[in-house]
Amino acid sequence: MIQVDNLVKRYAGFTAIHGLTFSVQKGEIVGFLGPNGAGKSTTMRILSCFMPASSGRAIVAGYDIYEKSLEVRKKIGYLPENVPLYPEMRVNEYLHFRAALKGVPRARRRSQVEKVSEQCGIADVSRKIIGHLSKGYRQRVGLADTLVHDPDLVILDEPTIGLDPNQIRQVRELIKNLGKSHTILLSTHILPEVEMTCSRVIIINKGRIVASDTAENLKRMRMGGCETVIELKADSETAVREFSAMSGVNHVDVSRQDDGYCKLVLHPKQDEDLREPAYNRIREKGWALRELTRRSQTLEDVFVQITTEDDA
Repeated sequence: MIQVDNLVKRYAGFTAIHGLTFSVQKGEIVGFLGPNGAGKSTTMRILSCFMPASSGRAIVAGYDIYEKSLEVRKKIGYLPENVPLYPEMRVNEYLHFRAALKGVPRARRRSQVEKVSEQCGIADVSRKIIGHLSKGYRQRVGLADTLVHDPDLVILDEPTIGLDPNQIRQVRELIKNLGKSHTILLSTHILPEVEMTCSRVIIINKGRIVASDTAENLKRMRMGGCETVIELKADSETAVREFSAMSGVNHVDVSRQDDGYCKLVLHPKQDEDLREPAYNRIREKGWALRELTRRSQTLEDVFVQITTEDDA
């Protein structure tokens, strides 16, 4: 659905993206992640034919974005970070207008507008003036606009910005459902949403791709498995020495508590469960135990590690 080869975008005295190469297959939901200023929005604008690249090549929905940009626009729905709307129009009026611009046949416009209004949770405000809506509702109107012509590819740049937690959950479910019949390229800073919805993750930093894989593979390869968290009453230096000597432990982090307890985090060499050998060591030493848990790494942990390493 998307094939990008050596894509470059230069501004005066600044290169926003450096030779990006990646692909997105039909039916995938791909998270496109990166810090602010990494080049995510620039890449999405190029793929949606909103702006040209300086060099490189991109094929979207089977069409070259330079030679067949009008055909590409017919196949995609693009929701930019700052949604452009006509604030003086009513919601229903605006969506009918946008459906007509996007070539939806007159006979299907009403049904399509009603469908996306229900999907995006704006049916109850369909007769209200857009300028009178809250930021969250305006964001949802923009999302409905993105979907009104039933595109093959949906490009979403921060689709949940300005939404409350309930609305974010609704959008998450909507994205999951859209993934059954659409290809989705999703940019967001809410990384738990990416873990719940995306089949694959591309991380970009300073205009370059620094990681591309499933969230689970990235967590396993980059962080070395699940950590074991222990809180016990013991001398912290002695505890670190004892747990560091265990065969499956890579390294140990420790912090002291005010009540004589210390908290340790055991990082495994591989994806190994350290709870049982740790408990046996604690029992041998006769230490008072308050906590022994296994903590999975999050995509946020991986994201921070990858981007800070790249900055260094």
